Amino acid sequence: MNGKISICIALLVSVFFGTALPTALAQEAVKAKARTSVFSYDKAALPAATPWTAKEFKNNPRNFQFTIIGDRTGGANVEGTFKLAIDKINLLQPEFVINVGDVIEGYSDQKAELNAEWDDVDKMLNTLEMPFFRTPGNHDIANKTAQEVWRERHGATYYYFVYKNVLFMVLDSEDNSRPEPPPEMKEKIALYNRLQSEDPAKAKEMLAEFMSDEAVVAALGKPVEFPKKQMSWIQETLADHADVRWTFLFMHEPCWENPSESFKQVQKMLKGRDHTFFAGHLHYYDYDNIDGVEHITMGPAGASFHHEGPGNVDHIMWVTMTDDGPQMGNIALKGLFDRKGLDPDLFGAYDRKGAEKPDK
Repeated sequence: MNGKISICIALLVSVFFGTALPTALAQEAVKAKARTSVFSYDKAALPAATPWTAKEFKNNPRNFQFTIIGDRTGGANVEGTFKLAIDKINLLQPEFVINVGDVIEGYSDQKAELNAEWDDVDKMLNTLEMPFFRTPGNHDIANKTAQEVWRERHGATYYYFVYKNVLFMVLDSEDNSRPEPPPEMKEKIALYNRLQSEDPAKAKEMLAEFMSDEAVVAALGKPVEFPKKQMSWIQETLADHADVRWTFLFMHEPCWENPSESFKQVQKMLKGRDHTFFAGHLHYYDYDNIDGVEHITMGPAGASFHHEGPGNVDHIMWVTMTDDGPQMGNIALKGLFDRKGLDPDLFGAYDRKGAEKPDK
């Protein structure tokens, strides 16, 4: 319908039925007027050919953008890369941010220590100009005390929200699926973090030794089993939101790497439904397409590098939700800087893999 005609008809409708009547015709008139006012140009100066392509503007109001960020801890780097990532996300202005877990070092059984860590993190997160959705990681809820602190500060360890008819489900992959950590874990992490600045070679040696420890290998190789209560919640949540246009599932551990029986059941629940999985934990970016479903493991945003290879990169992911599904682009932090240019004083945080600062 011609925009001017629809506007005129809408005015007549408002005269007879009142301006508060939310008719489809009136709404169409508003949309038509909005379309004509968004973009205009001098048609007298450009009556035929134009110096731009004929593609339509990518401004579908149903589309939206959000950012995903990976692990900060498990050996947080001394350069403050996670804080740098937060600053860069503000430059991009997504509608919200979601993390895949591990933002505190944790592994303490003292509430005061854990709350102090969360206070520091929350102070950093409060600099974001948009909501930040948390996913619990093994460092965040490592023991019963840490789980209590999480619930006191953040509520449930698994939850959902719906945004523009898209379902976001945050699962708890640490829900009684891991043995209690050894008592010396907290001290080892503190030593490792200190060595990163005092003796990087020694820190790398310590990490290699830790990752080859039989107990660690056994723990990492244990499949994540979701308890019955969480499984019931997953099933109910999916049933209650059967008509959403997409479903995103976030968890800390990439359960598909060594799927348990309960995770296989989750995958069955999702059959015939458009969905995407996201996780972290491994500090290494990885992409899997399993039976036509994308399973993505985020790389770190400040956490220690655990493996060599192209997935060994500090990054964030920019996701645009469209009517055809999500479009995803990874942005390496060293490739994102503000209008003032790249700050050499921050180069260690931009690129931690041996890059040297330029001579001044």
